Amino acid sequence: MARSVYVTGTERGDGRQVVELGVMEILTRQVDRVGLFRPLFHGTDGRREPDHVVDLLRSRYRLTQPPGRIYGMSYEEAAALQAEAGLDELVARLVERFRATGREYEAVLVLGTDFADTNLPSELAFNARLANELGAPVLPVVGGNRESAATVADEVLNAHHAYASLGCDVLAMVANRVAPDERDAVLDRLRARLPVSVHVLPEDSSLAAPTVAQVVEAVGGEVLLGDAAGLDRDVREIVFGGAMLPTFLRALTEGCLVVTPGDRSDLVVGALAAHAAGSPPTAGVLLTLGERPGPDVLALAARLAPGTPLVSVSANSYLTVTQLSSLEGRLTANTPRKAETALGLFELYVDTAELADRMSVARSARVTPMMFERELLERARADRRTVVLPEGTEERILRAAELLLRRNVCDLVLLGGEDAVRKRVAELGGDLGLDSAPDGRARAVVVDPRTSPLRERFARLYAKLRAHRGVTVEAARDTVAEVNCFGTLMVREGLADGMVSGAAHSTADTVRPAFEVIRTAPGAAIVSSVFFMCLADQVLVYGDCAVNPDPDAEQLADIAVQSAATAARFGVEPRVAMLSYSTGTSGSGVDVDKVRKATELVRERRPDLLVEGPIQYDAAVSAEVAAAKLPGSRVAGRATVLVFPDLNTGNNTYKAVQRSAGAVAVGPVLQGLRKPVNDLSRGALVQDIVNTVAITAVQAQDAERNG
Repeated sequence: MARSVYVTGTERGDGRQVVELGVMEILTRQVDRVGLFRPLFHGTDGRREPDHVVDLLRSRYRLTQPPGRIYGMSYEEAAALQAEAGLDELVARLVERFRATGREYEAVLVLGTDFADTNLPSELAFNARLANELGAPVLPVVGGNRESAATVADEVLNAHHAYASLGCDVLAMVANRVAPDERDAVLDRLRARLPVSVHVLPEDSSLAAPTVAQVVEAVGGEVLLGDAAGLDRDVREIVFGGAMLPTFLRALTEGCLVVTPGDRSDLVVGALAAHAAGSPPTAGVLLTLGERPGPDVLALAARLAPGTPLVSVSANSYLTVTQLSSLEGRLTANTPRKAETALGLFELYVDTAELADRMSVARSARVTPMMFERELLERARADRRTVVLPEGTEERILRAAELLLRRNVCDLVLLGGEDAVRKRVAELGGDLGLDSAPDGRARAVVVDPRTSPLRERFARLYAKLRAHRGVTVEAARDTVAEVNCFGTLMVREGLADGMVSGAAHSTADTVRPAFEVIRTAPGAAIVSSVFFMCLADQVLVYGDCAVNPDPDAEQLADIAVQSAATAARFGVEPRVAMLSYSTGTSGSGVDVDKVRKATELVRERRPDLLVEGPIQYDAAVSAEVAAAKLPGSRVAGRATVLVFPDLNTGNNTYKAVQRSAGAVAVGPVLQGLRKPVNDLSRGALVQDIVNTVAITAVQAQDAERNG
């Protein structure tokens, strides 16, 4: 039977969706097959109401579990069954339905009742009883919104006593939505008074803020302009547009939604022009009274702030603002930025390592792509580093930067003109917190290589390092103003821990400065690369597919040793296959002999390493083929690190697997440098960039530990 975790509460408004998301994140790092079970749901006549949390979890974690296996029964059915047959029968039915789900999964997240018009007497006792019958430890969440520290602490103590006295195994206690300036006081009041850990999450205004899309839904608006990213912006404040333009512009605040009659074209244009300038970036404009600007104004608006929502409603401004005044945001499958913020909050204020240990979910032996990605972010976040991103105005870089900051993965340095970066962020509707970030949260700064005081220092350093090539200080001033060179020098000088570039630059532009000023690490003969190939059910390491065109046997051995070390560093147990067109002793020739010699060198240098070669790709990864071609090999059929004999073979193979098998290729990750600099494919997706930056941060951690 699966190991389950029952997240429950004591009342409405506790924001436990943040905790449910965080627990699912922990579970998916530990095991491959995670299921969901919601014992009771809202709905009538057999029809379920929309379940935003379940939809979010299914979408985000790519759960294939059929909805029919997620739900027990409706609250309406449960109330009728309890009234007719009693609580024991109701619980027995739910346990039976849970077991049908639990048999199929290694772990199950159980979502407790929501205390919202459920018609269940003693709802807390019901959750406790059901958790006990499911054999699930409980994680109670207590809401602290607008409560004093003393009140929150008392409610947490009462909730713990209630669940413990009913026989529950309490994993930990969570106080959520606590006023930020009361958080420490709540912790002080609870630390010595509970037998379990307590985690206190502060209120985050961006989670409580509705998105523009949620506003549109609430008021029944029609979107005249705007894209999906614009509709995902948070509405932090409502600004009513009734004044003349100069006064109106002074009233604008960051993330505000402008509500104004639709015939005030001057305010529409003014608000969008202010957004385009990046001061302040607004959420959008809501036009009332059913009035719409003419086509010329709409065309101008689209050019001024592409993607910024312009929405029309028929009601007047007063009724519209009144309707929006009580609207709160919610986590849904359509609010990915809120999900990242929620996870960042959870991971910053919850001891996830301890909670994972208390869950007692045994880690799977194999590493799946999702587990690889989750573990990667967790490791980077555990010892936060600073990564420089030279392409500070590139859209994918900025979207990845926002995600990295929301998850507290690392601090960032964006290179580029400050005005240009801010304007681009505003155009994309992003929020990088460039002016400030809450204590403890990851933050970003912008540095302009052309105007930075570091330019002169770097010019003198670069001229000294390249003097043997005849580089003068005068020439170096121009060279170091180039973003990749400037970023690499920041890494060399310890002003950043690593660098990631290549979304808009060639590999040569990215890595050349690293070869010039960072150079190879002690013990590394060459700089090489690997790709982490995330297949459907496993992660393989391919090397070298990006740097060395035709390595000799010595270099090939070095690539193999480096690749094995990189694999182990990121949780992939290294079993190295030295690839060739021949397996074992079945072939000969210059190319095969090179691989054979390289294999012997690897065994001499690392006798502890499992390595096989020469070996063909099919024999390396297929147990059936391995049994016929290399029976008894400890690597054949189960290789995890595949070393290609040359760049032509490696580069084509990784791209063929990526496209044909739908694999996610993370990399190229450079290895053998003193400090980490990594390249991106110019076709890299936002998630590829996120993963590469996290890898760079982990490499920086290791570089410091290894001196």
